[in-house]
Amino acid sequence: MREFPEFTKEMRKTHTILVPDMLEIHFELLVRIFRTYGYTLEVLKNRGDAVKVEGLKYVHNDTCFPALLVIGQMINALKSGKYDISKTALMITQTGGGCRASNYIHLLRKALIKAGFPQVPVISLNLSGLEKNSGFKLTFPMLLRCFAALVYGDTLMLLRNQTRPYEVNKGSADALVEKWLKTLVNQLSNKGKVSTKVIYKNINAITEDFAQLMIHKVPKVKVGIVGEIYVKYSGLGNNDLEAFLASQGCEYMVPGLMGFMMFKVDNRIEDIKLYGGSSAKNAFCKLLLSVLTKIETAMIDTIKKYPQFVPPAAYVETKALAKGVIGYGSKMGEGWLLTAEMIDLVEMGYGNIVCAQPFGCLPNHIVGKGMIRKICELHPSANIVPIDYDPGATHVNQENRIKLMLSIARENMNNASHKETEEKVLTPS
Repeated sequence: MREFPEFTKEMRKTHTILVPDMLEIHFELLVRIFRTYGYTLEVLKNRGDAVKVEGLKYVHNDTCFPALLVIGQMINALKSGKYDISKTALMITQTGGGCRASNYIHLLRKALIKAGFPQVPVISLNLSGLEKNSGFKLTFPMLLRCFAALVYGDTLMLLRNQTRPYEVNKGSADALVEKWLKTLVNQLSNKGKVSTKVIYKNINAITEDFAQLMIHKVPKVKVGIVGEIYVKYSGLGNNDLEAFLASQGCEYMVPGLMGFMMFKVDNRIEDIKLYGGSSAKNAFCKLLLSVLTKIETAMIDTIKKYPQFVPPAAYVETKALAKGVIGYGSKMGEGWLLTAEMIDLVEMGYGNIVCAQPFGCLPNHIVGKGMIRKICELHPSANIVPIDYDPGATHVNQENRIKLMLSIARENMNNASHKETEEKVLTPS
């Protein structure tokens, strides 16, 4: 017998499903896909200290900061009076790994009971078969559309981030994102076939549109952002890190979500290879990885056609960067992928890196902060600052540490510029 309320088939018609805020572009597309399949999803936008207060009230402060924020945001929303509690459900992801993120769902249910909402069902969004609800099911056609949404989101995010710092007409990059969101939402709301050919066509049109925006390239400090997935992507989790870097006149690169998805699927294949497991699950994971690889290739090959843009590295290339640096057995949380992403960013020219991590996140500290020395030995130009995020951390302290990293970056950029000028002077014409 279930000890917690189930999301039933009947609830699909009556309930609004609330999901935590993270990647704005990606989630806009994903929400519309779920609505197409009969689920009414809404991304939460409530922010501020009230969210942290609710989190601290119902979650132990030794618990991972992302759990505290996600649970705080959901309970704050339920208390707001905006929703009919009898017709509201919550959704949270479960990775299935050894990270505490796999147990957020249980912390959330415990918090709901304490807060007086024991009747609110919680849906686990996972590919590991951890939990099932009779009213919620991920089908393969849904997954294909979600994968398309991820690559579209990654493309729009990458091109916007490389264009916006140099745009002549302020707001043009954001306007283009909005234009394409409307187009893609309409496409994904249609249950027609999603193929690599359609994805390639869309990505090509998106990239061509961004290539036509008027920009004025001037030297700017280039910053990479890595870290624990929630703090890396959520403005609520990282105190609007991207907006702060933009205010400092930087161009920033945030690795996309496709790499993380491929990392998680690849890990399942490695687990079965090492420890055994279901042959059916192994075949399904290999099929997923193959589909993801085709979609990723369509994005990279398209962006490579435009020399003004820096394309992301393929997952297999990123994975190869970790070889000899960190073992592929480091899979908890972001695992070896976080280390590989830092090396990748350095090699792409984004060697000034903010490693955003929740205080006390053991996997992240090992594969993030713990690998900085090794990365700097391999790439002396790397300029990496780890930033801890937790309820007690102040914005001022975090921003001052980032400003120190940026001051070193500007000094390095100026020295490189002076050296280049001297070499031109000294070189005979």
